[in-house]
Amino acid sequence: MGGCSSQSCHSCFFEYQTERMIVVKSKVVGSVFRLIQFLIIFYVIGYVCVVQKSYQETDSVISSVTTKVKGTGFTNTSDLGARVWDVADYNIPPQGESSFFVLTNMIVTPNQTQSTCPELPNQSTICMSDSDCLEGSNDVRGNGIQTGLCMNYSETVKTCEVLSWCPLEIDINLPEHALLVAAEDFTVLIKNSVTYPKFNFHKRNILPDVNSSYLKQCEFNRKTDPDCPIFRLKDMVSEAEEDFQTMAIRGGVLGIIIDWSCDLDWPEHYCGPKYSFRRLDNKIPENNVAPGYNFRFAKYYKTTDGRETRTLIKAYGIRFDVIVFGTAGKFNMVPTIVNVGAALTFLSLVNAVCNWFLLTCTKRRDYYSKHKFTYLDNIDDNAGEPLGETTYGTR
Repeated sequence: MGGCSSQSCHSCFFEYQTERMIVVKSKVVGSVFRLIQFLIIFYVIGYVCVVQKSYQETDSVISSVTTKVKGTGFTNTSDLGARVWDVADYNIPPQGESSFFVLTNMIVTPNQTQSTCPELPNQSTICMSDSDCLEGSNDVRGNGIQTGLCMNYSETVKTCEVLSWCPLEIDINLPEHALLVAAEDFTVLIKNSVTYPKFNFHKRNILPDVNSSYLKQCEFNRKTDPDCPIFRLKDMVSEAEEDFQTMAIRGGVLGIIIDWSCDLDWPEHYCGPKYSFRRLDNKIPENNVAPGYNFRFAKYYKTTDGRETRTLIKAYGIRFDVIVFGTAGKFNMVPTIVNVGAALTFLSLVNAVCNWFLLTCTKRRDYYSKHKFTYLDNIDDNAGEPLGETTYGTR
């Protein structure tokens, strides 16, 4: 038993396999062979080369953005009276990093001073006597430092007194309609410069032939003036499928998306920005806790007697975030060779698939197997005997 095993190992060790070409005239196998070849060639040319452009070297965009908002609005409220709002009033802060904010609605608390007043009523501030108030206590969700006194907030409610900016802000009376309705007609100039350092490519969204007189009168329109870098706020919100006046009540976040994807095998003027707009903040009706976008800021004054006072504004509005992305590609021999090599590798698999189909799925598979594999025995050449051929069946 051991000798037989040793003889078998000896025989396998000194075997050499070489390819043998057999031409099989079969419409079925030939059709399968050509179909697989066609699919691989179509995949390489159609998807890898045309769609993915895998023959190109790529680079990611480096971008800088600056914005400038323009427009004036008018309001007439009991707190602020008749007032004209310009860019210094509603564009807060004046400059942002790839973003800007436009004030559209507000809650104003005028004439606040550093003094004492009853805290706004809630479960932790309602009291019956001074013993319910802890002097020096500071609730992070409150409005000031408790003095230890229980004061009348109204005829029926008592709350702990606090040292704070008084009178306190009551932020539940938000106007049902946006105060700064004219904001929809404000415009913003977006200046965007991009660089693809690998290809030493630089470009701006303001084209070289644009002059100052054109910028003073143009306005972006996707059909009639797609190269103008000045955008009307209402048009951007409308393209995001939102109503400006509805969004302006509680505010929100809108994305200005600039796509600089370019094929640098074509002339430079074919590479340009593609603009799109999308609302970015949560607007799900089932989860409407803390909707919109708001923050507080104050304007400080001093009275004639030197006492500091301020007007507190809880500002609601739309924050516009400019998002720039893109990838550029250009022909390069290295990725071309790599992908051509991959294509040739795929084509080499066609024979293996067709051999499996021939020897497994056809009716004459036993006949094909008989002619597919052949053993040649190396007989003693010194005796003058030729190489003998022995044909076996399926291995």
